[in-house]
Amino acid sequence: MATVASILDKKGHHVYWVPPHTSILDALRLMDEKKIGAVLVMEKGEVLGIFSERDYARRGVLLGNSESTAVKKVMTEKVYYVEPEQSVEACLAQMSDKHIRHLPVVKNGTVIGVVSIGDVVTSMLKDKETLIKGLENFILGEEIKL
Repeated sequence: MATVASILDKKGHHVYWVPPHTSILDALRLMDEKKIGAVLVMEKGEVLGIFSERDYARRGVLLGNSESTAVKKVMTEKVYYVEPEQSVEACLAQMSDKHIRHLPVVKNGTVIGVVSIGDVVTSMLKDKETLIKGLENFILGEEIKL
């Protein structure tokens, strides 16, 4: 069973973040440059929130906030976390239950990465593909012996 740590081992441990006073536009530029859907909002090493494309659409555009508005005014303040030892299945269950697409990965109180719903689904699909190939080889191996 794959863990969150195995996802980070493949994708890397880089954490993209912005300070709370960063403008919506600057946060979106970073997200575009890095091809990511969310950034953590941090100050002095502490996570204050997360800013995602969804936050921009719902609290930025729809509420009439300008692109110069600070992300702290439109970010999601309640941030859920996952630990590297947790299974990918548990991570997906949490994302589904909380209706979220990004989870910071925390080890010993420090953010060591962020996983997205895409990362989790990709990991699960690869695990299932490996299982299917193993079963195919087993079945074909058994058929050859007959």
